[in-house]
Formats: sequence, C-alpha cells, structure tokens
Amino acid sequence: MPMNETLQLIHNRRSVRAYSPKPVTRSDKDAILAAAFRAPTAGNLMLYSIIEVEDQAIKDRLAVSCDHQPFIARAPYVLLFLADLQRWWDYFIKCQAPQRAEADGLPNRKPQTGDLLLACCDALISAQTAVIAAESLGIGSCYIGNVLEQYETHRETFGLPPYTLPVTMLCFGYPTEAAAKRKLTSRFPRESIVNKDRYRQLDAAALENCFHDMENAFRGTAGAGRYENAGQEIYCRKFAAGFSLELNRSVGKMLENWK
Repeated sequence: MPMNETLQLIHNRRSVRAYSPKPVTRSDKDAILAAAFRAPTAGNLMLYSIIEVEDQAIKDRLAVSCDHQPFIARAPYVLLFLADLQRWWDYFIKCQAPQRAEADGLPNRKPQTGDLLLACCDALISAQTAVIAAESLGIGSCYIGNVLEQYETHRETFGLPPYTLPVTMLCFGYPTEAAAKRKLTSRFPRESIVNKDRYRQLDAAALENCFHDMENAFRGTAGAGRYENAGQEIYCRKFAAGFSLELNRSVGKMLENWK
C-alpha cells in the first residue's frame, strides 16, 4: 500500500490525553481553525459552529461534566463543535424566507431531525479535519464524546439556543514523550467493515473473526476474571454503564428541545 506523508499521519494518529508544557500558539490555533473551515460541508451551508474553550473555570467544569476526565482541564486547547441550524434559521427569519415560501406554495417549516443529522455530519467532518491539521503540526488530540451527556449543564454553560447542539469536543496539545509512543490501538479487519454493494450482516464465524483480536486482548485483562468474554465486558462496562444511560437521557432532551 502506498504511504505518503498524509497517509502516515492518519495511520500513526493516536488519542493524546497527556500534554507537554509546550503551548499551542495562536498561530497554531488559527491554522487548525482555518483547516476546519475548509472541511466538506453539505451544500456549502456550514451547518456547524465551533466554540474555543479558553476559560479555565469552564474547562474545570467540563472535566467533571464529561464523565470525570481530569485531563480535559489540563488540555492547552479545547474546541467544542456544535450542530448549528440557529444561524441559518435566524437569517431565514431576517429575510422573511418562510413567508416567501408560503407565497410560492412551499412548506413553512422549522428545522427538523433530518436537518439536525446533516448538521451533525458537518460538525464531525470539520472536527476530523481539525484533527488532521493538528497532527500535521505535531499537535495531538482526543475526542470527547461525553460532551453529549449533561445537556442541560452544557446548554447553560455555553449559552446554546434551541437549534444548536453539542456534537463532539476536541482536546489538543503537544503530546508527552510517553503519549507520543503509546501503542496504536487495533482495528477490526477490513472484511468486517467493508461491504460490496449491499450490507452483509456477520454470521457467527464472521463475528468470531471480527472480534478475534479483541478477545485475545481481553484474556490478559482484569475483566477476564469477571466476564466470560469481551462482549460481556464491553456491554456491562460501556453499553449498560451509568454514563451511557446518561448519554441517552441527555440526547433525548436535546431532541425534545430541537423541536
């Protein structure tokens, strides 16, 4: 497989949660943001917004509200990515667009869940573009999916109007020597992920092949003394855990508020 500099960055990228004292300069931050703005976006609508989290008190609160992860408070640079229909909706109202639509026999509607999913895609594409840009500068990153939890807290903290929702958060910083050398995590085999023309649900043999490496790694962990296999361990530790229940409660509230 050919491997140029960009592909090497992608293949060698790992999450970084331990940061060196080296600051992320304003120039670095601007370069990351400029790259994020050039990310593909549905219809060039840019259905997302980005909040630079600079206030240390807010970082400290996020370190608690995002499932108690202290490294968030120590991250040199933090970006919150929002799905954002509010900007367009406010502009539509300013332009009297709904009234014009009615006059033309078109629906007068508010943003709906399909618009939200499209905006989530925009936000995530922008976030990943920021990640690759940071990697090119030697700056590591870590996604914080837990920002989907505690919606009411985050809505108040960031002053979010109805048609904006937190989608993901990124912590950036130059990695410590140990963090830079951390072993890359494994991935599912290609044949378990890539399908041809139609979705192929995995049978028992294919599932065993898909999770083979995970099961081998599981046998060397403390969880092997409590659970029979990795499926049980992941289900109980993640899927049925308190943070996962809070995640679903919180997202339910987001969707209620969106309407």
